Amino acid sequence: MDIGFIGLGQMGRAMAANLVKAGHKVRVWNRSRGPVDELVKLGATPAATPADAFRGDAVVTMLANDAAVRDIILGNRLLDGARGTVHVNCATISAALAQELTGLHEAAGIGYVAAPVFGRPDMAEAGKLNVVVAGKPDAVSRVAPLFDAIGQKAWPLGDDPVRANVLKIAGNFMIAAALETMGEATALARAYGVETAAFLDILTNTLFASPVYKGYGAIIAEKRYEPAGFPLPLGFKDVGLALAASQDAHVPMPFAGVLRDSFLDALAQGSAEKDWASIAEVSHRRAGLDRKS
Repeated sequence: MDIGFIGLGQMGRAMAANLVKAGHKVRVWNRSRGPVDELVKLGATPAATPADAFRGDAVVTMLANDAAVRDIILGNRLLDGARGTVHVNCATISAALAQELTGLHEAAGIGYVAAPVFGRPDMAEAGKLNVVVAGKPDAVSRVAPLFDAIGQKAWPLGDDPVRANVLKIAGNFMIAAALETMGEATALARAYGVETAAFLDILTNTLFASPVYKGYGAIIAEKRYEPAGFPLPLGFKDVGLALAASQDAHVPMPFAGVLRDSFLDALAQGSAEKDWASIAEVSHRRAGLDRKS
């Protein structure tokens, strides 16, 4: 397939590389040139402008947030000249923007598929992402080969793209809740002399032997927060998306407020460059467990 790819952060770079390796013709564009050059070495073609990338059989975008999507996609009026392509949006965006984009693509006569992904950069590199897919059946079927290249499974959610975005928001809320839970639980255990590594080794190999608890539990036990696989500001953004979506749908989410405050606390303490798992340290600091003597 002839594919454009816009947004080459840690995740996007790995996803685009796997599309190249799968034999697709891939044109890549990114604000900074470095990731483009890396992909060119693998066989991708550099796109001179976002519009040059936003054409072909399909376009994949993997941008950081609502502002980036608005700036790149809408600010450059990319929908005006892209009839015939299918836009596969892998970004984690707000429910409100997801609804807006669905309408704008339909009005422009462009296929639109929401396909946010679950997985960290190492899973992206291995082509093992879980892809949540929603869009009109004809558009989804046209881009199905892309999901085979980037993920271990595509999970269909029907023809409304908003569903995929809301599921991703809700899923990231659950991960953030697990991080907060591990932070509070290990702080309690430490207060009674049980070290974090021992506590998490037991719990993540028994009652909580799941990918989220085991993977993030290891990061927390080792305090392996840098380099960040998923930077803390993005976690803060996603909790905000959950709160906004819940407000629009009149769905109470009281614990989302707790998470928002923990992320704000971590950001105020200078943790913006750390992995979002570092919110676990907030509970330890609040409990006075890391005071310098």
